[in-house]
Amino acid sequence: MTEEVATLAGGCFWCTEAVYQNLKGVKSVESGYIGGTVPDPTYEQVCSGNTGHAEAIRITFDPDVISYGDLLDIFFATHDPTTLNRQGNDIGTQYRSAIFPHSPEQEEEARAGIERAQEDQSAPIVTAIESEAPWYPAEDYHQKYWDRVGDRNPYCMAVIPPKLAKLRKGFGERLDA
Repeated sequence: MTEEVATLAGGCFWCTEAVYQNLKGVKSVESGYIGGTVPDPTYEQVCSGNTGHAEAIRITFDPDVISYGDLLDIFFATHDPTTLNRQGNDIGTQYRSAIFPHSPEQEEEARAGIERAQEDQSAPIVTAIESEAPWYPAEDYHQKYWDRVGDRNPYCMAVIPPKLAKLRKGFGERLDA
C-alpha cells in the first residue's frame, strides 16, 4: 500500500479534521500549524494571528483508494474558498484557505482543483497555494476534537454538521460505512 500526504488549511482545524476522518482511503488526519515564522507555536500564539501560521490538517491517505484530486474537491465543497482570511466568524490569517503541496504533481493538481472549484463559485476563489513549510502538530487536546468533545461545543455544533451534510450529499460514496 502506498501512502501520500496532503496538507490543507480551510479555517478551524477542528472543522476540517471532522470532514476527512471518515473517508475511505484516509489513514489519519492530524491537526496542526503550518506556514508561519515561529518554531513550535502554541495554539494561543497561532490564535493571536501574529505567527503567520494557518490552522491546518495533514491527511495521510492511500492514493489507490482516494486521489489527491478527490481530497481537493472535498476541500473546496466543504469550506468557503472565496473569503480571504476568514471562515464564518473565524477571522485572521490563521483561518486562511491554503493548500501546501508536497510535490510538483500536487501543486499541478492544486491548480487544477482550483479551476474545477471555480466553475461552481460566483466569487473568485482566493485559496493560496503556499510553499511546503515546517509542520507543527497541534496540542493533543485538538486531535480528533469532533469525535471526543465536538458535540458538546456550541461552535462545533453550528459549523461541523453543515460541512458533514455537504460531504454526505456530494461525496457519500467516499465515506466509510
